[in-house]
Amino acid sequence: MCGIIGISNHPEASKLAYLGLYALQHRGEEASGIATYDGEGVHIIKDKGLVVDVFQSSQIASLKGNVAIAHTRYSTTGSSNKKNCQPFLVTHRSRPVAIAHNGNLTNTEQLYQRLEEGGSIFQTSMDSEVIIHLLARTPNGDHKKWLSTVLSQLEGAFSLVFMIEGTIIGARDPHGFRPLVLGRLEKGYILASESCALDLTMAEFVREIEPGEVVMINGDKIESFFLPAAAQAKKAQCIFENIYFARPDSHIFNDNVYQVRKRLGAQLAKEAPVVDADFVMPIPDSGVYAALGYADELDLPYEIGMIRNHYVGRTFIQPVQMMRDFRVRVKLNPIREIIRGKKVVVVEDSIVRGTTSRSRIREIRNAGAKEIHMRISCPPIIAPCYYGIDFPSAKELIAHDRSVQEIAKFIEVDSLAYLSLEGMLSVMKDGPRFCRACFSGEYPVPPPLNTSKYLLEGARK
Repeated sequence: MCGIIGISNHPEASKLAYLGLYALQHRGEEASGIATYDGEGVHIIKDKGLVVDVFQSSQIASLKGNVAIAHTRYSTTGSSNKKNCQPFLVTHRSRPVAIAHNGNLTNTEQLYQRLEEGGSIFQTSMDSEVIIHLLARTPNGDHKKWLSTVLSQLEGAFSLVFMIEGTIIGARDPHGFRPLVLGRLEKGYILASESCALDLTMAEFVREIEPGEVVMINGDKIESFFLPAAAQAKKAQCIFENIYFARPDSHIFNDNVYQVRKRLGAQLAKEAPVVDADFVMPIPDSGVYAALGYADELDLPYEIGMIRNHYVGRTFIQPVQMMRDFRVRVKLNPIREIIRGKKVVVVEDSIVRGTTSRSRIREIRNAGAKEIHMRISCPPIIAPCYYGIDFPSAKELIAHDRSVQEIAKFIEVDSLAYLSLEGMLSVMKDGPRFCRACFSGEYPVPPPLNTSKYLLEGARK
């Protein structure tokens, strides 16, 4: 679920890349990196940590050039170490090539085996390095043919930005799992995972890159083409971007995320109302917008019953459960005076493992709530994700083998209800274009051949 940026033809490309990463920090908190090209060579800085910690003003100034790509990293269950930080940079035939990747490939193991048998030596555990090796082994006289040949060998989810000398290239897989948007700068362009990055860099939103589209930007010139598979591929945009991951002020998948979440909450209220509640409260921040929609639909009071410590990052994207548990405890604190003696409806965007939800409910219960009714603005998550979301093996998903009543007992609520799959899709624009494999177990792209190994090693981001 990483965040990616590409900047073309701007004298302060590194500064804009930094601002873009800052806007996309919610997409990954483990590592950050920026690479620029000044006409002679590539300058790159990357390290583990938040954007503000990795880059100082003097370092940004040292990243010279009018083109840049950047990356903020979210590893799912994969290894989190410095060598896997992106952008990933190589020199091939005296030409520097840098890449930043959002998404997970599903045929990585087959590609690794084929490339290693052909003599490739891998330095990292990123599937992004597979793409680099494929580029190196493909005749590269013409960018269009070169990229089409390489990207057509990839299966699964990818939104990519490349920097090949002074050319910035963006690409989405034919199914369109991960978002990628295009913005206009003064005399150049910006590519970004979400439109909120365009707002911070004062860029004009142009459009979303289409599934299967490859855009090539050199200076202020832009051209695009589509991968051969794009015409026949079933569109499968990740619905969890709208439910949880994307920023609410972003415009992705032809819709505004804030408005989508409010519509999800309103639909949830229609399907599972608690009409005699004293008030509706969210689990901040991800449940806020669905809770607004829920309260509006039932004309119930809306209260902020828990206060978030904004100096704590997103708990969901922490790589290990121990870190999640610690951050949950310091991240949210209930307001006892509001909750004590009240019948409350708690709205949350999702339940994955259930342990985080249980600890939050216990805090609300300890604050004196009379009744707690939990409502979830998506269906039960019953199947792992192989396309870039940290939904672990099925046995770790609480809804995989438990009924709603059993989950309610585990998290210790008086009642629990989820939004239906049909209800969720009904409020989405172009509902059939979304991937909902985590809710249905029906995968638009076949999972990796060895799923147990995939889940053990984790996605290679």
